[in-house]
Amino acid sequence: MRRFARFAALDWSGAKGPRQKGIALAVCPAGDAPPALIAPPGGWSREAILEWLIARAEERADMIIGIDFSPSLPFDPDGGFLPGWDEVPRGARGLWRFVDACCAEEPHLGANDFVDHIRASAYFRRSHGRVGERFGRANGRLRIVEKHCRDERLGPAQSCFNLVGAAQVGKSSLTGMRLLNRLAGRVPIWPFDEPPDEGPLIVEIYTTIAARAAGVAKGSKIRNGFDLDAALDRLESGPHIPLARYNDHATDAILSAAWLRRAADRPALWRALHQPGRADLANTEGWTFGVP
Repeated sequence: MRRFARFAALDWSGAKGPRQKGIALAVCPAGDAPPALIAPPGGWSREAILEWLIARAEERADMIIGIDFSPSLPFDPDGGFLPGWDEVPRGARGLWRFVDACCAEEPHLGANDFVDHIRASAYFRRSHGRVGERFGRANGRLRIVEKHCRDERLGPAQSCFNLVGAAQVGKSSLTGMRLLNRLAGRVPIWPFDEPPDEGPLIVEIYTTIAARAAGVAKGSKIRNGFDLDAALDRLESGPHIPLARYNDHATDAILSAAWLRRAADRPALWRALHQPGRADLANTEGWTFGVP
């Protein structure tokens, strides 16, 4: 298994606007030095993150980058991503292109044009009690990896089709698909791509897995330096550089980068997506790194 020299964790956001307060990026080297936040003046935009990723590709950075959004939707082998909508491609990269094309006129890599599309809206639960006729039962369809995450009690993974509530991940995932499409293959994305021998690699992560590995109590968030250092210590990391402001996004990114530094060396996590009867996962739904 390849050993990486640097580790990054990206806490993502699907919020409206030119800049997103919910985006945080932390990077650390191999060893035990603490992760440090990277932030441009005024904060991150989704376009600026895209530029940062392209820059890592151009410099052939020896780095694994964890992204905290779902890079795909649940896939039905019979009906595809959005059963009943035959125009939707059946592979993840085709889905990224499709979502990006539907939102081509929307700035800041937003995805509201997709969820409001007359056809797409039928698959989502949206605000003000609007539930599409194809949303499904309970809280919406889940990917295989999201079901495993729940079964293994690693965290309450949410459906990308639910756009209501503080825990919803749908819009961040759809904006993330636009980001991945704009990368145009410049940074490999596991498991859709094999890990390269050199250069950066992107993997999907779930910050709750990192938090629980660091002993953070179920459902709680770190909002102070003392608790952050205690959690980092459990991940064999030195104490962090004090922050001007502590919030969930910053501490999630810092903790996830430290966790990824340890998890990336576990061969079993790279083999986890091989599920019986679902050889398509590497081309359709993908997998969350860290879910066994």
